[in-house]
Amino acid sequence: MGRDADARGRVILAGAPLGNAADASQRLRDALAAAPVIAAEDTRRLHRLCRDLALTPAGRTVSFFEGNETARVPLLLDALRGGEDVLVVTDAGMPSVSDPGYRLVAAAVAEGIVVTTLPGPSAVTSALAVSGLPVDRFCFEGFLPRKPGERRHLLADLAGERRTLVFFEAPHRLAGSLADLADAFGADRPAAVCRELTKTYEEVIRGPLGELAGWAAGGVRGELTLVVAGAAPPSGDATPQALAAEVAARVEAGQARKDAIAEVARTNGVPKRAVFDAVVAAKD
Repeated sequence: MGRDADARGRVILAGAPLGNAADASQRLRDALAAAPVIAAEDTRRLHRLCRDLALTPAGRTVSFFEGNETARVPLLLDALRGGEDVLVVTDAGMPSVSDPGYRLVAAAVAEGIVVTTLPGPSAVTSALAVSGLPVDRFCFEGFLPRKPGERRHLLADLAGERRTLVFFEAPHRLAGSLADLADAFGADRPAAVCRELTKTYEEVIRGPLGELAGWAAGGVRGELTLVVAGAAPPSGDATPQALAAEVAARVEAGQARKDAIAEVARTNGVPKRAVFDAVVAAKD
């Protein structure tokens, strides 16, 4: 592996296969075989990948996961200062994208150390490509908060986002997250659950959020990526006064204020917070 002009090493972020070892590029194979230091999210998975690729790493392997990432950065910086390249490999996809890597990158950039990448698979773009939803504009939100209250608060703020949204989620939280998405975005908002991308049991389930929440209630396994359509363009009458008046009309008709705010936000393609603020301003 090459060195920078000042003899310091480089941080090399390597895109690892999502589950099919055949997706490994030749550049990744060469880097795994030759890198002086490999910082791996899971050393067991790294060794399994190397076996699948019929190669043996020449350098040393350092565990580098969420729980020890901060403590490992000084060690890896020392290696970089000493002229050794550090190849960062996570369990799947690109390092730093909801995976270890960002702290090392930030520290390396602060010292003027070269940071480069070996492009490779990404669950984000793979899921977008097969979702069947608009992909010309999108935003990636990573993993949703574990706590239901925090998750609902975040989704309320995202309800008016017009770009397609991408989330990661754990199998045991999928049903709850889809139910919260349906509540915040509306049960009829189109979405796709992408499960086990590139693997033997790859599956893409498409449908309205309400239906997907019901499907997930039975239990789902595997690596998951959610793709959710953005909000419809807001109507031309969606001024704060109009929003407050619509909520007031629904409440007068017998709907609970919380439900009225959620429904008005959904139908107008604006965040719940904006509707709530409009209602408070109208009272004042």
